[in-house]
Amino acid sequence: MRKLYVGTSGWVYGDWNGIFYPENLSSKDRLRYFSQHFKTAEINYSFYHLPKPETYQNWYHQTPMDFVFAVKASRYITHIKRLRGVKTAWKRFLNNALHLKEKLGPILFQLPPSFKVTPENAKRLVDFLEFISSSNLKFAFEFRYKSWCDEEAYEALRKHQTAWVISDSSRYPKAEAVTSDFVYIRMHGPRSLFSSKYTEKELRILAEKVKKWLKEGLDVYIYFNNDFQGYAIQDAQELLRLLEEYEGV
Repeated sequence: MRKLYVGTSGWVYGDWNGIFYPENLSSKDRLRYFSQHFKTAEINYSFYHLPKPETYQNWYHQTPMDFVFAVKASRYITHIKRLRGVKTAWKRFLNNALHLKEKLGPILFQLPPSFKVTPENAKRLVDFLEFISSSNLKFAFEFRYKSWCDEEAYEALRKHQTAWVISDSSRYPKAEAVTSDFVYIRMHGPRSLFSSKYTEKELRILAEKVKKWLKEGLDVYIYFNNDFQGYAIQDAQELLRLLEEYEGV
């Protein structure tokens, strides 16, 4: 049965205090509180740091059994090594993330805008997809240069049942390609990156697309990354309201 998950990119933001989190809520209780309102979150911390096994275990125990984490892969893999020569780094990252057990959802690879389509980069992508495919996990790739919006790139992802990230923002390229049995969407803000709110009309348009994908039997993961002043929380809650008749929310 298809599932729908709507959440935010991260859950630790100081300006959410008093807007979403109660003012007197301890920082260690934020995830527990967050998981009472949403069934998924995208971990951004793992992009900048390597969370320890006990950190993942702590997140696991703070959340309900049906909670799902999407985990952003280390920038060392995507930005520094640019998908090549990462066997050891990938093993360390994955072995730690596996402590989320059944709560581990898609692993997100966010490529830098400087990672353009070239014969070399296309080979790096294909080789890396081959390398990680044995893990038998869900993977999603967010490309931030427009030349990747191309059927050749989509086909490479389809071959490995890997999702193309539908990235909504005023800065990065957007293509609504479906390349796996699930759809992965990141909502970065419609006008000002990370700091603009979606209108009800924009969310209704998204809701109609989500309904279509669900009817086609696809799982859908949606993460709002416009964290400023709690916009991500407000937009995620509004989208959930528009989709409340669907399971998995």
